Amino acid sequence: MIDPDVQAVCEEFGVRIIPANVAPRLSETRAPTTLERMKRKYGLDHMRFVVGLLAETDNNRAILTEEIYWATSDIVLAFKKNFPAVISHETTKLYEFFDATPIGQLQFWCLDLEGITSKRRALVGMLWERAVRKFGPLATQPDLLDDRRSAA
Repeated sequence: MIDPDVQAVCEEFGVRIIPANVAPRLSETRAPTTLERMKRKYGLDHMRFVVGLLAETDNNRAILTEEIYWATSDIVLAFKKNFPAVISHETTKLYEFFDATPIGQLQFWCLDLEGITSKRRALVGMLWERAVRKFGPLATQPDLLDDRRSAA
């Protein structure tokens, strides 16, 4: 049985919940239990924000998986702690960041880490490194000796 709040949030953002044995297509997810656990742990508003962030960014509607939901949740929590103004006053910038970030490609690279480390945490690290470059103190004045100054 799917949690009614999870069902309502998914419907709100046009995400269709499908059975676990069906391959997901654009705007489909097999992870309602993940969303229910997220709601219990962080609250309905947090879960709604995570679903909306992924569902409303064109670059990410095809990867609504358990791993991506949790990594996005972790990043949202990191933004609340480190860049609270972005979450509370400049949400559009966060959406633009997520839309421009190839999360599916980053998740694919994490497959090489299977059995070595948590893919979720590796993905969070890759996302956070990009976020700090975009929103952190070096965003306005980059380090000229940084080997990745043209990335992110």
